[in-house]
Amino acid sequence: MHPFSFATTAQILCESGASLRLAELCRERGAQRVLIVTDPGITRLGLLEPLLPGFARAGMGVQVFDQVLADPPEAVVLAAVAQARELQAELVVGFGGGSSMDVAKLVALLAHPDCGQALSEIYGVGNARGRRLPLIQVPTTAGTGSEVTPIAIVTTGETTKMGVVSPLLLPDLALLDADLTLGLPPAVTAATGIDAMVHAIEAYTSALKKNPLSDLLAREALRLLAANLDEVVRNGSNREARQAMLLGACLAGQAFANAPVAAVHALAYPLGGHFHIPHGLSNALVLPQVLAFNAPAAAPLYAELAPLVLGEQLRAGSAAAQTEQLIEALAGFSQRSGLPTRLRDAGVSEVMLPTLAADAMLQQRLLVNNPREMNEQQALAIYQAAY
Repeated sequence: MHPFSFATTAQILCESGASLRLAELCRERGAQRVLIVTDPGITRLGLLEPLLPGFARAGMGVQVFDQVLADPPEAVVLAAVAQARELQAELVVGFGGGSSMDVAKLVALLAHPDCGQALSEIYGVGNARGRRLPLIQVPTTAGTGSEVTPIAIVTTGETTKMGVVSPLLLPDLALLDADLTLGLPPAVTAATGIDAMVHAIEAYTSALKKNPLSDLLAREALRLLAANLDEVVRNGSNREARQAMLLGACLAGQAFANAPVAAVHALAYPLGGHFHIPHGLSNALVLPQVLAFNAPAAAPLYAELAPLVLGEQLRAGSAAAQTEQLIEALAGFSQRSGLPTRLRDAGVSEVMLPTLAADAMLQQRLLVNNPREMNEQQALAIYQAAY
């Protein structure tokens, strides 16, 4: 066995309805003033309305920052930090999808009274220093796993993103409440669910840090996600299936936080940067082609995952044959969910494919984890196959 380290969120609460106790959970951590970081859609849907009276009853101060955008730019992060400082927040809650939770991580770090670092100084791996405010993460989609990862992604230019990676970003509590996901539209449910599947698959095949714990989590995550995704897309009010999806996404997040993702994400990021395609859909659009590219190196591992997705439908055969079945099954989730399955159907222009390939090569932080080495021409061929 290779040496490895494993770090994750200190506490996970997996319980339908648990978000109604959010004020109580904040008070247990000694906070009197709380900033909730979220997006305009959450406010519009009224998801916070049942939770906020609890803060008043507990005699606590609470403010909501609801200006988070998808692929959040630096300006949004800095505005949230400014509000936290003005409030003198003692605890930060990330409430929403991955973007809101990523911003909340950075606010908890940069709004700490003792923080002397600027946002620009903490990009990269291990550059954040000092302490952060207590942090609770409440996902409202079953996808990113941001509630258990030490990573926050920020849009730094027109099409470029940078990551902050530090154990300091791991929250104190991840609260998984299926009631918050019951109203998710089918397309969002499908895209975020496939995103979580990609996390599990890429963690299981991660070249550098794959380990026994990440393997266990990735396998159980993929089993839960594959068994419940069709149901939650078809019947979004199935609370039990929604809770299983949240847990699956969380387990996949724990896996890839310790055995990082690879080429699927590296090729997905430029799609989001140039065409503002949601992250989960970006992953889904290139997933079959990247797995096919990786198959010569990773087929034995893909064959180990195939039964978790296909169950009794898996036909006997070689590792390569079972990998083909796995790829077909994963593509089937997108097709059944009505998601675009080709880049052209998602608004990508063919003339941009070489630019996308060049940009994907900038994601070396991710590509080093891929089970098969990839160059720019191969990345271009993958985009062309997905077009």
